[in-house]
Amino acid sequence: MMRTRKIVLIAAVLVLFSSCSKTDPDVPKLYFTLWNSCEALTALQEYVKDVTDPSSRNYIKPADRIATFDMDGTFVGELYPTYFEYNLLEYRVLEDPAYRETAPADVKETAQEIRDFVRKGTNLPDHFDMKHARAAAKAYAGMTLAEFDAYVKAYAARPANGFTGMTYGQSFYKPMLEVFDYLEDNGFTFYVVSGSDRFICRALVEAIGIAPNRVIGMDVKLQSSGQNSEEGVNHTFDKEEDLVRTDQLIIKNLKTNKVLQISQEIGKVPVLSFGNSGGDCAMHNFCLSNSVYKTAAFMLIADDDARDHANREKALKLGDQWRDAGYHVISMRDDFRTIYGDNVKITPFRFND
Repeated sequence: MMRTRKIVLIAAVLVLFSSCSKTDPDVPKLYFTLWNSCEALTALQEYVKDVTDPSSRNYIKPADRIATFDMDGTFVGELYPTYFEYNLLEYRVLEDPAYRETAPADVKETAQEIRDFVRKGTNLPDHFDMKHARAAAKAYAGMTLAEFDAYVKAYAARPANGFTGMTYGQSFYKPMLEVFDYLEDNGFTFYVVSGSDRFICRALVEAIGIAPNRVIGMDVKLQSSGQNSEEGVNHTFDKEEDLVRTDQLIIKNLKTNKVLQISQEIGKVPVLSFGNSGGDCAMHNFCLSNSVYKTAAFMLIADDDARDHANREKALKLGDQWRDAGYHVISMRDDFRTIYGDNVKITPFRFND
């Protein structure tokens, strides 16, 4: 009798646990729990409500609900103390024992300029975006895509300089991840459109469930491991071959190049655009030029110098500039309840000698 009672009790507990663990269809899903009430969030919610309402004159069919997101500084931490891909190149060239002795002189110069910028505040030279892109193409040439993916993820697992409680690979702005969730649940398809290397972006955003085919970024030419100097049209890929990075830069995905790549790869003009810098204005303006649908563009400003490493004065000036351009402004200090999570704290930067 006692055994029967135990079985009945266990079964009842399992049923209760099962019913509690499932989402109740009658309870509305909560969005934006990590946001404060603000103009930008209200604008986004009103926009989405309008364009997803079939009775609205601004209704957008799901196939055309395209949103584009910059990565660094938009939903991934940027000021620790600079872009992830810059930090990675500095490490690859100046610290990695497998490469530092053989790195070409121009690649070493580029990596040293990044180090001097970070540690001494030395200004980067003009057009450094392109200089870095060419150096990065050389620095990782010869790696298979699998090797490069593993290399990026290994570096991303390191503690983020200037923080406690977070690795580089965990440095997502948690409130912005809620935007992805909200848009997806409302029938939007979103793409990451970054100036960073496409395969670096893919390695980082895999952790938050963004598929590789949703990522557009800087590109280098690839070739098969058995291709050698043959053109691709003259070589037949063998099932035993790998894809390998070369040192030939195809495109640095910044400014108008973002627009060109969106057009080529997505084939539609976005209706929503999210960024954080002047490099994203072209993408925003492309979105706002959509003559078919109602659109909106959002700029995030890094104005929180208590929870992140930020230049508040510069950020506020940019906020005014972005508002004048017709973009909604997201304030990290005022609009985010948390940035990286309450367990993450900023610390002074530390460097190896």
